[in-house]
Amino acid sequence: MGSGGRVVCIATPFLLSLGALVTLVLIFLAGTMDKNSTVDDFYFLKIDLTNLSVADSSSSSSSLGTALETAKNSLGVQDYYTLYLRSSCSWDADANSTYTNCTAPKAFWYFDPVAEWSLNETGSAEVDELLSTSLRASLSTYRTASKALFVLYTAALAAVAASLLLGLFAVFSRWGSFFTTLFASVAAALSIGASGLATALFGILRTALNHNLRDDYGVVASLGSRWLALSWIGTAFAIAASFFWLLSVCFCSGRSSSSSGSYGNGRKGFATRAEKTPYTYERVGSPSFPIRDPHPQSFDGQNVPLYPQYPQYSSGTATTTHYPHQNHSGTAYEPFRPQQV
Repeated sequence: MGSGGRVVCIATPFLLSLGALVTLVLIFLAGTMDKNSTVDDFYFLKIDLTNLSVADSSSSSSSLGTALETAKNSLGVQDYYTLYLRSSCSWDADANSTYTNCTAPKAFWYFDPVAEWSLNETGSAEVDELLSTSLRASLSTYRTASKALFVLYTAALAAVAASLLLGLFAVFSRWGSFFTTLFASVAAALSIGASGLATALFGILRTALNHNLRDDYGVVASLGSRWLALSWIGTAFAIAASFFWLLSVCFCSGRSSSSSGSYGNGRKGFATRAEKTPYTYERVGSPSFPIRDPHPQSFDGQNVPLYPQYPQYSSGTATTTHYPHQNHSGTAYEPFRPQQV
């Protein structure tokens, strides 16, 4: 099981990854629930048609303005439209609540104003031909880039979720942190790409709509500030999470620097165990030369006396030592003899 210190070490990147996941989930849920301002306020772009009017007398502008007015008055075009990653919502200014009509979420969705507002059904000429070149180019760019935007956000969501799952295993080893760092770094890169692309894409679309429709027809487009803050906060969470996951690989170890043991008197403590050197002589006990521990309080009985301990006898004032295996025939005692191979 991972040590308490390692659990504390990975708590910070885990919470940051969780924060990044929450922001991405909110972006995916935005625009999918009718009359739910909690998530529907995170829109990319808002289009306001409450002041729609025709102020230009040129033929092309007049035809486009007529199509817009006809669609608004006869075909049920709403006053407000909000664009999201997978859907759009709309409502009238005099409605009791906002975000009353949200379309079903769809992968690779994009907003087509001509089709959404049914402009080709107004009886005017082909509306696509009435749009300016810059507006058509901006809509084409948005249509293509919206698919890449969906892929980036989806991949970022999957990478963050994977980093959280792997983060559970990071409690036990640095290898878990290593693989978590890889996914967290990918999630950070994808989040940067998604937030950057969305900011640039809808900024360009807003500019194109305002440049071509605001002055002549009173159509106003604006970026969603809450979505902008949410997306970049999630990106900051993802970047910080990848950094702290990397720190957990380099500096947080799940191993203890000392091993737990107990002393001979039963007291618990920490001790360093010395390894025996190979190919060295180690004395073993025998019935003739028993190993006596002169320090009974030492742990594990590892202390060995330097010389054999012989019994001593006291007789009056003299003390003699008895050597039980003393050879009186003149042959020296040999305690260790290597065996022949």
